[in-house]
Amino acid sequence: MEQLELAIGGLVFDARAAGPADGELVLLLHGFPQTSLAWRHQLDALGEAGYRAVAPDQRGYSRRARPADVGEYGADRLVGDVLGFADALDAETFHVVGHDWGGAIAWQVAGRHPERLRTLTSVSTPHPAAFRRSIEGGEQRERSGYMLFFRSPEAEPFFLDNDASALRTLYSASGLAEDAAAEYVRVLTEPGALTGALNWYRAADLGLVEGLEPITTPALYVWSTNDPALGREAAEATAGQVAGPYRFEVLDGVSHWIPEEAPDALNALLLEHLASRP
Repeated sequence: MEQLELAIGGLVFDARAAGPADGELVLLLHGFPQTSLAWRHQLDALGEAGYRAVAPDQRGYSRRARPADVGEYGADRLVGDVLGFADALDAETFHVVGHDWGGAIAWQVAGRHPERLRTLTSVSTPHPAAFRRSIEGGEQRERSGYMLFFRSPEAEPFFLDNDASALRTLYSASGLAEDAAAEYVRVLTEPGALTGALNWYRAADLGLVEGLEPITTPALYVWSTNDPALGREAAEATAGQVAGPYRFEVLDGVSHWIPEEAPDALNALLLEHLASRP
């Protein structure tokens, strides 16, 4: 696996990469509270299949890409980062794959810049409009209650006090691999890192659906039944936001951490989906 640096608008993003330099670009966008390491199994599989797979440590997570202003974590900046990654890698068009917050931004790219995409894959995360409807009057309101705390100033000391004991407990309770969890803790305990990661929540608003066009990019959405954060209601409603080719796959008995918990199942779906739009 290669280590890359992607310079975009005065920020420098660290990234992991695999596969031939001339392969079709696949950008893999991680969520909270992880890094590009979350995609290690997919990087290997995609690289072996001949794709140029690149997983950046996103805004707030990369040491040289941690602006202090909450406004610098708005959706326009995060979408701009994704397009900037592709530009820095000389790719006019690309495949985008996102999990958790990465999935939310992948939907944004597809709804605002479809001309740049070959395919879209969202792992766990529903379309923003389906999410908004469910959080306003459905099951998602309760599931997303933690977001209010993440937006508060109490979040950083809660997670970082006592040698980041609460952060470490979050990973251990999630069942993530110990070596991966140790790396996530290492990154998020760096100065400013957790604040940058939490600023994704602080900068978010339910108006993110404004201006989103119906999704015409060939889309794959992979959701899992044991996800405590993202419910079935919004997952099933996502189909109503997609005007192009669409595939919805449900992984039974799998938690929120699909790329790490069910890599073989996800890799098989992903490779099939990408091959459908060379």
